[in-house]
Amino acid sequence: MATTADQIDVWRSTPRETPNLEFKESKYNFDQDTLFRYCVALANEGGGYLVLGMTDAPPRTIVGTDAFQNPVKVQGQIFDTLRFRVDVEEIAHPEGRLLVFHVPGRPTGTAYNFRGTYLMRSGSSLVPMSEDRLRTIFTENRHHWLEEHTKIDLDAGQIVELLDTQTLFELLNLPYPTTRDGVIDRLLELKFIDRAGPSFSVRRLGALLIAKRLDRFPELSRKAPRVITYDGNSKTQTISDAPGNKGYAVGFQGLVKFVCNLLPQNEIIEDALRKSAKLVPEAVIRELLANALIHQDFEISGTSMLVEIYNNRIEISNPGEPLVPVQRFIDGCQSRNERFASLMRRLGVCEEKGSGIDKVIETAELLQLPAPDFRSLFQTTHVIIYGTRPFADMNREDRIRACYQHCVLKFVLAGRMTNGTLRERFKLPTNKAAIVSQIIAQTEDEGLIKADHRSGGSRKYARYVPNWA
Repeated sequence: MATTADQIDVWRSTPRETPNLEFKESKYNFDQDTLFRYCVALANEGGGYLVLGMTDAPPRTIVGTDAFQNPVKVQGQIFDTLRFRVDVEEIAHPEGRLLVFHVPGRPTGTAYNFRGTYLMRSGSSLVPMSEDRLRTIFTENRHHWLEEHTKIDLDAGQIVELLDTQTLFELLNLPYPTTRDGVIDRLLELKFIDRAGPSFSVRRLGALLIAKRLDRFPELSRKAPRVITYDGNSKTQTISDAPGNKGYAVGFQGLVKFVCNLLPQNEIIEDALRKSAKLVPEAVIRELLANALIHQDFEISGTSMLVEIYNNRIEISNPGEPLVPVQRFIDGCQSRNERFASLMRRLGVCEEKGSGIDKVIETAELLQLPAPDFRSLFQTTHVIIYGTRPFADMNREDRIRACYQHCVLKFVLAGRMTNGTLRERFKLPTNKAAIVSQIIAQTEDEGLIKADHRSGGSRKYARYVPNWA
């Protein structure tokens, strides 16, 4: 533990304090409660050193310290108060007496506190830890639900029988191995399975992604997506109720096609001609299905991703309230299941760039669909996509929602919404500018958008940005 003169010189030469190194001049004394607080903060950040008797700003000067003349006693006081050991070293440096407190890092899954406050360092200050940081620490010891085993004590033949390895290699754009060992090695590398002596265990993540049949994994069968089709615009009469059964990655293309084939046809007018088109385009279905699968909360039991198809709309819901507020879906992205999302990207299901909802909104605008309706419900994320509806048939909420989403999309694409761009979004002529101004004013009144201060005070040339910009 002994700190050498060379180590002191290394510390003195550092350009700034680090999360694990703190200097205090403390020439005459040092408050004991402050000492306890620094020990707690350093421990919470992985451990480090508190040095008394040296100035904290470079070039650092050793001024010596008279604080804590009995290092053994203060070491005991730290343990009695904080309940973890901090070694205290007294150094008789030629330029003055130094005290070095060797603070250990906290145990995994544990955070230390002083009088009920969990502390961390922020610059030169000590601050309480945020709730998110504490939650992360307290769940460090927990195995993620997806990484736990769903089947154990299997041989290599059973693994290949349960998992669709052929499609997996196709999705990875890799040639299928000539030996079973090559297949098993790839599954081990992806951490879809684990080896336990001569046998293997399948992780839930591996089964959810590439299972040939999810019903062969009883605890996962309820996680299969479910597609319900109704006759009309209400739930009164069900046409079909079809649960999926393939792993998400190997069955994704089939799920998209299945849903699209069930969508009703709508008549649209294009170039003065009547044409038939699906209620919602495939590109929108694909993005929303991928988002629902990836961002679901797998630890909520008794529910699964649900697709409901009506004559005039499609509704997609997944377990778990969104981590990002629904108003920030277009510009924000936070993955609930990072490794799962990364693998879905690698297997070609999603891009993992946070651009999926942008594409949905952009497509809705190009095809003149009503704005998608994103909702946060109890333990559920819900989105409603409507079929083609003329502007005259849109209600106040539809128009405000469309205005806000258009404004955010313009902002994300480094542009700004104006009366003109919103008119184009609604495909309205110039003589309808007053109606569009009313929609903008209503959206402002709802606190969703605001005028861009850089556009000056002109209403005619006003530009708008989201309220959070």
